[in-house]
Amino acid sequence: MLSTSSITRSLARTIPRAVSGTSRTPAFRLFLRCQSTSHGNNNLNKNELPFKFSPTGPKLVKYSKDHEWLAMHADGTTFLGITDYAAAALGDATYIELPEADTEVDANDSIGSVESVKSASEVYVPVNGTVVEGNTDLESSPQLINSDPMGKGWIAKLKVDEATNKDILDKLFTLEQYEQFLKSDE
Repeated sequence: MLSTSSITRSLARTIPRAVSGTSRTPAFRLFLRCQSTSHGNNNLNKNELPFKFSPTGPKLVKYSKDHEWLAMHADGTTFLGITDYAAAALGDATYIELPEADTEVDANDSIGSVESVKSASEVYVPVNGTVVEGNTDLESSPQLINSDPMGKGWIAKLKVDEATNKDILDKLFTLEQYEQFLKSDE
């Protein structure tokens, strides 16, 4: 159930952006907590590219309070997607707006969106970096967001410098912290 405090926190994060006149796309973040009580499996799929990109797997996997995940490999290649929790809350995806390659992004920039039968939601990048590519498989198969959000449904591949993003990465959740965040906000 959506609590008054979660609404207030979410509105406080989104309304200033919508009325401030910045160049970022104004958008209200999806109130996922009111639509989903299942936490699902928010572990990265070890059989797909976001995990298998490097032989040893990602150096770190982090989660944002806005329900995005990052899988960062040792060379700075980082995959971004939405969590299983977010995918369940959105419902059946019908269209995915992907970011353009070579786009420089700052933490909290919108880099695309997911439209579903229930709603539409912006996808925010929680770190600074450069978009290498969007997952073009999502153009013809947006349902990958629902069937495998932690693997085949990745949204973007980024190049991220871990050193310049250290403070940001330290503030993102581990899987255990993300699961606790979901439980505490029910």
